[in-house]
Amino acid sequence: MLWLLAVISFFETIIIPIPIELVVIPLMAVNRNRIWAIASAVICGCLLASIVGYGVGMVLYQSLGVWFIDTMGMQSSYASFQDFFNEYGFISILAVGVLPIPFQVAMITAGLSGYPITLFVLAAVIARGIRYYGLAWLVSRYGEHAERMWKKNGLLTTLAAGLIIIGVSLGMQALAGVVM
Repeated sequence: MLWLLAVISFFETIIIPIPIELVVIPLMAVNRNRIWAIASAVICGCLLASIVGYGVGMVLYQSLGVWFIDTMGMQSSYASFQDFFNEYGFISILAVGVLPIPFQVAMITAGLSGYPITLFVLAAVIARGIRYYGLAWLVSRYGEHAERMWKKNGLLTTLAAGLIIIGVSLGMQALAGVVM
């Protein structure tokens, strides 16, 4: 089952616009003894897809990348993220990885801009780890009520976590600017 979940996560990250949380939360609630393995499988599929998306941005942006952005109707999201990405790079990938923004935008932009793949993968691991291991923690902590909580407060919680990450990173960058 875990390999199938990784495959679903791969396709969700690349092309399927339906959040995998809709499948993962009930699956975690039913399989509480495998909750961390489920989160790990989802992260593995997502990371593999992220590297493929990075490659699309790096190698095939002019053909496949432009087509994908146009097909998915993400032109304005892409333009906004490109501006943000040019200035903040790592924190941009973290924010998109945690927030409910299509991660495809970060993958293609990172590859297109020539952002170092090691930093891209590190940011993706951290962001998706926060997202899916955090979800696993919620399900393990609150059990059967987790799905109802996520439906009610998921967007607000995700936005709050994203703002905290952005705030801490900007604070660290400001401090580094003062120190250096």
